[in-house]
Amino acid sequence: MPLLVPPAPAPALRTVLTALGSPTAVSEARTPSLRSAQGPAAPELPLPVHVLDRITPEGAGSTRLAGWRFLIRSGDRALAAAETRLTPDGWAFSHFFEGPYITSTELALRQADVMQQPYQPRLLSVPELYMLTLWLHADTTADGATGVPAPTDLLVPLAPAPPGIAAHRPHRVADLLPVLTTRLPPAPLMGSPA
Repeated sequence: MPLLVPPAPAPALRTVLTALGSPTAVSEARTPSLRSAQGPAAPELPLPVHVLDRITPEGAGSTRLAGWRFLIRSGDRALAAAETRLTPDGWAFSHFFEGPYITSTELALRQADVMQQPYQPRLLSVPELYMLTLWLHADTTADGATGVPAPTDLLVPLAPAPPGIAAHRPHRVADLLPVLTTRLPPAPLMGSPA
C-alpha cells in the first residue's frame, strides 16, 4: 500500500522553493552536496516534524508540530533536506542540512511503502534521547499537523539510533515508548538543585 503523504502548507513549500532559487541561501548552506548538485534540485516528500515533549510509562505525554521537512532531490537521490518552521508571521524557511538522517529517512520510507496497511508518514523527534523516528500514523485522513502517536501506530527509529535501539525496525508505539522511558535520565527531585 502506498504511503499517504499529508500535504504541506503551501506557504512552507513556497519558502523552500524561494530558498532553493536563491544563490545566497544555497551557497551559504552547510550542505556540500546541495552546493555541488548537477542539475535542478526540487523539494519532495514533505513530512510534518513533531516533537515529543514528554514520554511517560503510559505513552506519549504531548507532542507539538515543530515544522515541515522536505527532502531535496537532484536526479535519482535525495542530497539534502530543507526545514521550515512556523513563526508569528507564518511559515518561514529555517535551513538546509544533510547527513545520515537523509539516507535513513529514504530507507525507512521505502520500507514503509511496501507494508500491507496504508500509513500517513510523519517524523517524530525525541529530544531527550537525541532520537528521530519515522512515525507511521494509521489514520491516513488525519491532519498531519496535529495529534499524538496512537498505541497501534508504528515508530521506525532512524539511524543513528540510541544505543540498544535498532534502527529501521518498526515498533508499535505501545511497545517502544515504555522501553524509551527506561532510558531517560531521572527527573530532578522537588526542591533539589537542578
